[in-house]
Amino acid sequence: MWTLLATVALAAAPAAAPAALPATGPGPAPWVWPLPPPHQVLAGFAPPAHDWLPGHRGADLAADPGETVVAAGAGIVAYAGTIAGVGVVAIRHPGGLETTYEPVARSVRTGQVVRAGERIGSVAGRLRHCTQTCLHWGLRRGPTYLNPLALVGEVQIRLLPLLSPTARSPTGVAWAVPAAAAGLIGYRRVRR
Repeated sequence: MWTLLATVALAAAPAAAPAALPATGPGPAPWVWPLPPPHQVLAGFAPPAHDWLPGHRGADLAADPGETVVAAGAGIVAYAGTIAGVGVVAIRHPGGLETTYEPVARSVRTGQVVRAGERIGSVAGRLRHCTQTCLHWGLRRGPTYLNPLALVGEVQIRLLPLLSPTARSPTGVAWAVPAAAAGLIGYRRVRR
């Protein structure tokens, strides 16, 4: 009989926060939805198999034009401006995470410190790939795109192959287990 070892890791717990970040109290920073309820996901996270292939590197949330957009977590505004004619706000959070929001008419400036739930702008129109007005919410750690819905506990469980074995089953088969998969769940049988 096989014993399955899987780890669920949402690296929302911040590392040592820079002095400029607002205090969040003990424990992990709270994460909130960037839009008020009800929360309707129009298109979920669907990363491509390779960086250069098409995919959906975030989640599209149903929104009304002009609806208030808030920071999903405490951090520092890394970018607030326009890219290819679309308003974008990006926020750097402790622990190396960065959230992005588009299309947004910004009410913050680059370098500004924000708290979870603080207004950062309003939904500014419709993205071409959405069938209705939506907010595209993204999440990255470095160059790796992650599922932003993991921040608020709304993820589908997907078993994904990983690279390094860190545990063994009772029969001696090694399993690759993520140490901090940031919202991803995965394992892979490794032959030895």
